[in-house]
Amino acid sequence: MSELKKPAYGGQAVMEGVMFGGKTKAVTAIRRKDDSIEFFHSSRKSNKLLTTLKKVPFLRGIAAIIEASMNGTKHLNFSSERYDLHPDEDYRLEEEKKESKLTLILGVATIGVLSFLFGKVLFTLIPVFLAELTRPVFSSNLAQILIEGLFKLLLLLIYIYAISQTPLIKRVFQYHGAEHKVINAYENNAELTIESVQSHSRLHYRCGSSFIIFTVLVGVFVYLLVPTDPLWVRIVNRLALIPVVIGISFEVLQLTNKVRDIPVLRFLGYPGLWLQLLTTKEPDDKQVEVAIASFKELLKVEESSSSTTEDKVV
Repeated sequence: MSELKKPAYGGQAVMEGVMFGGKTKAVTAIRRKDDSIEFFHSSRKSNKLLTTLKKVPFLRGIAAIIEASMNGTKHLNFSSERYDLHPDEDYRLEEEKKESKLTLILGVATIGVLSFLFGKVLFTLIPVFLAELTRPVFSSNLAQILIEGLFKLLLLLIYIYAISQTPLIKRVFQYHGAEHKVINAYENNAELTIESVQSHSRLHYRCGSSFIIFTVLVGVFVYLLVPTDPLWVRIVNRLALIPVVIGISFEVLQLTNKVRDIPVLRFLGYPGLWLQLLTTKEPDDKQVEVAIASFKELLKVEESSSSTTEDKVV
């Protein structure tokens, strides 16, 4: 099967594991404390509005983010509840779920989306105020936008670097690298073994990290169309333009993935790949083993007639 005909699988790193999503199903594999690998299956759910929006250029990015956040939260919950718990203690999970069932339901539906929006607003407004402090020296509209973009980029890099130094996040970034290696191996028709997968790059053009850096770069160009003074107008414009920046950035991400094999154009995706040098780490063999198990389980589930089952732990 050629690469062009292969389904475009995506994934994300979770606590001590990897989630992969296909057209209708998603599977997470995690390493438990007894060294076993456990799976979580779920159906990828959407609604008519999101399905419609995903077909509309410049709106499909927002729809995809909302859908991914809603579906991915269940898998994040699964990994965070179990990764540091021995299977013999799983009875504690049922007790906790009984006590917080309403919170869990609300979390699955909203936490992912709200967290993304909160982070986006925060990283949009802080650079505005920092750039405004330099206005006595750099007063022109162009200078303010460039400085704002510079502060946004610096904050992003400092934040990612800082969290990557913590042991927990470092392991998540290693699983992120393992996820990319598996996808790269699959797309290059390579054998899905630990040795084969480890030989592939931990970077990928379609990564969400690339999307993040593109929102910074696209924002610089979009903000040139609106004034930066007075401050309250600048703040309102930045908040109002968040959906616009997200929509355009998603299209840029899709474009860079489509032209990645064209020598003259493949450099368009380099900023995203450079950022992935921070958001991914080289995984060890056991982490790659988990990623391979997750991906193979997804392929099996999507091909199986039993794939109509609801969310379940395996």
